[in-house]
Amino acid sequence: MTMRSGLLAKCALLFVCACATDSGYAQQDYPTKPIRMIVGVAPSGATDILARTVGVKLAEVFKQQVVVENRPGANHIIGGEITARSPKDGHTLQMIPEGFVINASVYAKLPFDPIKDFQPLAIVALVPNVLTVHPSLPVRNVKQFIALARSRPGQLSYGSSSVGSPSHMAGELFAVMAKLNYVHVPYKGQSLALIDLMGGHIQFLFPSIPSSVQHIRSGRLVALGVTTAQRATALPDVASIAEAGLTGYEVSGWYGVVGPAGLPPAVVARLNKEINAIIQVPETKKQMTNEGAEPRSATPEEFGATMARDLQKWAKVVAAAGIQVQK
Repeated sequence: MTMRSGLLAKCALLFVCACATDSGYAQQDYPTKPIRMIVGVAPSGATDILARTVGVKLAEVFKQQVVVENRPGANHIIGGEITARSPKDGHTLQMIPEGFVINASVYAKLPFDPIKDFQPLAIVALVPNVLTVHPSLPVRNVKQFIALARSRPGQLSYGSSSVGSPSHMAGELFAVMAKLNYVHVPYKGQSLALIDLMGGHIQFLFPSIPSSVQHIRSGRLVALGVTTAQRATALPDVASIAEAGLTGYEVSGWYGVVGPAGLPPAVVARLNKEINAIIQVPETKKQMTNEGAEPRSATPEEFGATMARDLQKWAKVVAAAGIQVQK
């Protein structure tokens, strides 16, 4: 080896070591500035509630502010585009529901790939939806509701947080299985749909339990059945829809945190570790359970596999329900 080539080799080695050291320090010091948590719907829905619950605790752990930023519109697509295009440094995260991957089947064109353009970080909870009606509707259980809907084909209307959302898909699956015909009214967030339900402008809704449990407990809404196979901890006296008369019916949506694809592995591991720890804190766990969310944890790889599997599952439901693809 010549003196010149030897010198070049040493310089190259020093450069690689310097880059590795800088990268190591950057990941060790993460986060270096406030983190923003994107929420793709209006405040007060399950996505927003869970984002704020996790965000408060992440701020305590990281000693950095976590700002929840609501960017409602198009079933989390507006928020998703912001996240996908954000710097790959872990300072922009997004809380998403299962509906985020349903978008691939409902919309003809997306500004991102819901699988390839995002890094799964952690599942936070499974959140049941619940069939709720306005108190003026003369039904108090699932069988009565089905009988009423069959006697009024096309006359009842239900809301959802948006086209392709879990609250929409829960209603469509119910219609397919019970052979019902009713009108779907999409909103820009569950809170807006709940306002119209309580105002009597629509007759029923399949909201998440966290967004509706207080209204149910106060008597402003009547809960007929939860969408999970088992009863929900937050509403132990409300039967599951399957138990109440529609055998085989089940919808149990997950909520989780993602970032843009390409995040440093050390940042991914740190976020997964901290979020999983947060949802196991007794205080946080109790808060989530009381609100109707069932805390869950998973590795980034397990969360990614769940996202890919459910994208395929809901594509079949969309086809069976004959849902019109949004242009």
